[in-house]
Amino acid sequence: MLVGVKIGDSLDGGIVGAGGYKLQVTGGSDKSGVPMRPDVAGGKKLRALLSDGPGFRPKDSGQRMRKSVRGNILTNEISQVNTKVAEYGASPLEELFGKKEEKKEEEKKEEKK
Repeated sequence: MLVGVKIGDSLDGGIVGAGGYKLQVTGGSDKSGVPMRPDVAGGKKLRALLSDGPGFRPKDSGQRMRKSVRGNILTNEISQVNTKVAEYGASPLEELFGKKEEKKEEEKKEEKK
């Protein structure tokens, strides 16, 4: 369903149960944790020489390192997708998904029973 979507593209929020919202893809990673980079074309996995950005945080100024990264197109290998809200819908997200605190309290109540 999301295969072929590129980093920066917008999606309908109804895919995740947030009807009326527009979500923008900002990145993701595959099942082994290899991050996607917006500047690598395609959906392939490769070892790139990085100096900053997703997949590498330099400890020293000017440091570069060869790291494995994925391209900017979602494929079947991508297991986690990062998005941000581009357009808001009519109801707040807390109403649609609930707050994390409420879920934790419900789980504790179920454990006690």
